[in-house]
Amino acid sequence: MFPALALIVLACGVFAQNMCERFTEYGELIVTQLPSAPFPHPQRFAGHTYGGRTYPAEIHYNDSSVAIFIPKGFQQTGSTDFIVHFHGWWNNIETTLSRYRLPQQLVESGKNAILVVPEGPRNAPDSFGGKLEDAGGFKKFIDDVVDILVRQLKIKTRKVGTIILSGHSGAYRVISFILMRGGMPEKIKEVYLFDALYGQTEKYVYWLDHYQGKMITVYADSDGTKEETEGLMADLDGWQIPYLLKDEVNISLDDLRRHRLVFIHTDLDHDTVMHGRSQFGQYLRASSLMDR
Repeated sequence: MFPALALIVLACGVFAQNMCERFTEYGELIVTQLPSAPFPHPQRFAGHTYGGRTYPAEIHYNDSSVAIFIPKGFQQTGSTDFIVHFHGWWNNIETTLSRYRLPQQLVESGKNAILVVPEGPRNAPDSFGGKLEDAGGFKKFIDDVVDILVRQLKIKTRKVGTIILSGHSGAYRVISFILMRGGMPEKIKEVYLFDALYGQTEKYVYWLDHYQGKMITVYADSDGTKEETEGLMADLDGWQIPYLLKDEVNISLDDLRRHRLVFIHTDLDHDTVMHGRSQFGQYLRASSLMDR
């Protein structure tokens, strides 16, 4: 039933052992490789050139690793909820989990969901989402994640519940393509953009209009997201669509729970917008996910 996954190593290999052990206090981290992971992808077989420098495929676009984190106290139910996070430029799975404290913030939120972090362009200045930009690519990816978890007896059901998409910086692109053509738009209930709305805004607007999802957008003054975010809010004003705009220091859990469209202006720098005030965990705490 799982021929495409037959050769996948399901436990942490030597290269990831330290990373897995680092989070045992908070739950179980599985690092595996999936055929549906973003890379390798034909559009990056020759690598990628940016700013006059070439980033070779064998170093930056040949890693099909996916991190799956199951928080302590996770309860199996009739369906499984997922938070899928995408890292930004110059990052990878290990730096993302460690630097931004994603497992810890999930545990602190008290929510009963599994965190999934696929390897994107590894340590490269690139927003391309690889196979997750292909039609139906996200559904294949989630199906593979579910198969892994069922085979390892981590969950008993293949039924997928709520999906939350989260992304930092350059992750805006892959998330937008997932919303438009990933094959599971009705399952995606919330989107968190951490200083990430650089473009592809029409795809987010289409999803918001057709699927009534919730979106939280954080933006800083010092980065290129400010103009795009303010442009979207101006459009919403013109369409008479309500939203909440607040400075981050004044935002409350009640604000996050009550409003469908939330724009948060932060005084933090680009690299601390996910964890400087435990924002990732705060948004999860206010989400529609079930408590553990």
